[in-house]
Amino acid sequence: MLRFRGAQCFRTRLVCATISGRPIRIDDIRADDENPGLRDYEASLLRLLEKVTNGCVIEINETGTSLRYKPGFVTGGGLGIEHDCGTGRAIGWFLEPLACLALWGKKPLTITLRGITNDNVDCGVDVWRTVTFPLLRQLTGVEDGFELKVVKRGAPPLGGGEVLVRLPVVRHLPPISLTDEGMVKRIRGVAYSARVSPQASNRMVDGARGVLNELLADVYIFTDHMTGAASGASPGYGITLVAETTSGRLLAAEAAAALDRGGAAGAAGAAADAEEVVPEDIGQRAAHLLLEEVQRGGVVDSSHQGLVLLLCALGPEELSEVRLGPLTPHAVRALRHIREFFNVQFNVRPERESQTIFLSCVGAGIKNLSKKVQ
Repeated sequence: MLRFRGAQCFRTRLVCATISGRPIRIDDIRADDENPGLRDYEASLLRLLEKVTNGCVIEINETGTSLRYKPGFVTGGGLGIEHDCGTGRAIGWFLEPLACLALWGKKPLTITLRGITNDNVDCGVDVWRTVTFPLLRQLTGVEDGFELKVVKRGAPPLGGGEVLVRLPVVRHLPPISLTDEGMVKRIRGVAYSARVSPQASNRMVDGARGVLNELLADVYIFTDHMTGAASGASPGYGITLVAETTSGRLLAAEAAAALDRGGAAGAAGAAADAEEVVPEDIGQRAAHLLLEEVQRGGVVDSSHQGLVLLLCALGPEELSEVRLGPLTPHAVRALRHIREFFNVQFNVRPERESQTIFLSCVGAGIKNLSKKVQ
């Protein structure tokens, strides 16, 4: 049994434990905090794992500061699986571990998730639909099966959003080679609004284009205004921008208005954008964040580094190589967990000219024993 301390990398630990089949124990979960123990959204993730796996055993002590997790088999499943993610974290926080685990299931997974679809803390559903799923198609070699449909938008603090997600299964992963960044050739995006004036979307588009058109002519941003039951329980608006390079790489950035952050649910992102509720400012902020991601370099943006590294480690016993910008703290912690669970170490080779890093490894050769041989 592997032992860990603290609440960091909670999702990564659970995903690696489930895929590797190794039980874990996590102690001192926010033991020194005023409100010690697991948060509601972390307990919700554990309930979600119980729904998509069979045979897992979860033991939590009375104070919630200690957790034992014995993984089961990933079953997946068809229609009928639903999960309320709550309002502590956005749906994107739950999607990352779910997308990694569903690949190793017995059946393709179809699930309905409810909660917050877009905020300033976690990856929004638009990033998942336009960037993450195309990336997963390329990394897994599975063209069909990845689908995300936004049924309802849900802004913090009350949420009320709903998305339908379909995820396929794989027998094993192919070796990964992503080293060509390319040059940015076009920018696409979507500006969404719910329970506010439709003009908010148009104003965000104007703000973003005012920055981006100075650098690139091919900029097109869609507008998505939700009304009625599809607009969720709280007013909100935001914008997601995606830069596509000549080599087919996708880099994303997003920004959302902090209209009503509501208590602890939005405390993490409230400091930076408490006053930023003017639509033009939201558009400009997203554009600047996108330009920062382009400047960082690499074949993926900073929010996808950990996902790419994990899939490289799970690949066949052949060389996989990726090119990333400066590593985020989350990516560094992911590398440590990959070494502990799968005994896979990456060779790091920096390139001074572009300020990027080449990371290469020989995968652990994980195979999906639940999937029938075709």
